[in-house]
Amino acid sequence: MIGETIAIGELSRQTGCNIETIRYYERIGLTPRASRRGRYRSYDTADIRRLRFIRRARELGFTLEEISALIGIAAAGEVSCANARGIAAAHLASVRARLLDLRRMEEVLHGVVRACDAGEHAGCPLIETLSADAG
Repeated sequence: MIGETIAIGELSRQTGCNIETIRYYERIGLTPRASRRGRYRSYDTADIRRLRFIRRARELGFTLEEISALIGIAAAGEVSCANARGIAAAHLASVRARLLDLRRMEEVLHGVVRACDAGEHAGCPLIETLSADAG
């Protein structure tokens, strides 16, 4: 695909990114402004690679700010693994915190479902649990 360009619809298809998302990434500077052919945006292989990178990073839960920093690190030429590692380590800590929250949530929901199944409450155990003071 050297020298060949594609339209935004084809870019969307190849990367799995919604067209409006592609436009949004361009507006916020996460991707470079597309070249134009008349009034139509035109993209190339580098755009496909960048959007696939962004999409995969989003799937892994990285924020747009983290992704922007990673793109900046990669674009700096001499890729600094230490900088990328710092971003990854902070993200890992965030993921681990969310996992702990999810485990706690699982325990509470498991207990509520068991209580519902037992039918021993006059009301609804889920509603009672959600209404209780968390303090």
